Amino acid sequence: MIKFMSKKLFLYITFFYLIFNFQINAKTPTSFADLAEKLMPSVVNISTTQTIKTQSTPFPFQFPPGSPFGEMFKEFERPTERKATSLGSGFIIKKNGTVITNNHVIANAEDIIVRVDNKEYKAKVLGADPYSDIAVLKIDSSENFKTAEFGDSDKARVGDWVVAIGNPFGLGGTVTSGIISARNRDINLTRYDDFIQTDASINQGNSGGPLFNLDGDVIGINTAIISPSGASSGIGFAIPANYASTIIDQLIKFGETKRGWLGVRIQQVTNEIATVAGLDEPRGAFIGGVSEKSPADKGGMKTGDIVLEFDGQKIKTMRNLPKVVANTKPNKKVNVKIWRDKKLITLRLTLGRMESAKEFKQ
Repeated sequence: MIKFMSKKLFLYITFFYLIFNFQINAKTPTSFADLAEKLMPSVVNISTTQTIKTQSTPFPFQFPPGSPFGEMFKEFERPTERKATSLGSGFIIKKNGTVITNNHVIANAEDIIVRVDNKEYKAKVLGADPYSDIAVLKIDSSENFKTAEFGDSDKARVGDWVVAIGNPFGLGGTVTSGIISARNRDINLTRYDDFIQTDASINQGNSGGPLFNLDGDVIGINTAIISPSGASSGIGFAIPANYASTIIDQLIKFGETKRGWLGVRIQQVTNEIATVAGLDEPRGAFIGGVSEKSPADKGGMKTGDIVLEFDGQKIKTMRNLPKVVANTKPNKKVNVKIWRDKKLITLRLTLGRMESAKEFKQ
């Protein structure tokens, strides 16, 4: 009987061990070849040219900054021009050749060339947004192109496998893989930093290229790296697809963005501010100033208020507020919970449009 039970127990243990290993192996890809082959046709290489104007002097030396001789001999300077080129990546989201890339890839470009499967096409800018570093291009062609689909970046988890495809150092069609290293990274690159961090190799020229999950969906737009040498150090950053999609839809439809605007100057809630205000911990966004006749001013917001919740979303830190406000449609009526005089108060106000605000135009 004991011998029979031991044999039965051994079979159970072996069965569960095999099932466990099968599940682990099923989640760990043995190759990215099939995925890469499927996705490569939707990824493009982008090259741009622009004219750089400078002043040249006939002298074989330069005067130091502030030297009076520099002003005396300024009349001898002659304007010169040179062509500068830059490289980047992108991906096609519509069969008609609508391409997504970074704004910094095409900023100030006079000519934009998009290469798809070794064929080159001219492209024009449909819309660009420097604040999110996103641009939308249209390939000048009547052909149908293979497209990439956006996935739900909110479902992406730290530790998930990801694949980057792009044009690093001009070496088009380069595939790298890695994992998501962190979420919601703020590196002070844009007003609305909320990056996906990855250790998939991203280098110069990868900017604007897609970051795919294992389902072949775009969950991010590769945008930046942190590297003392300028090459990949295993820390790259991608704009989340869910945030990018909102901006892209606006750029395609209007040629520009339409963000919500509150009209306040904010600062971090320090331990000292929290103590004086009677808050249980440092949180929210401290209002350091309110613009006259702004939505905040009309809605009753005052300097010294601390915003704790905006339109149902908790404001944990100062940097949260601009992102939440910008992602809210202009003219929407919203509830804002603020901390004032050691009490929680709810204000109701109507948002303006940031792009129409005086502060934005300056």
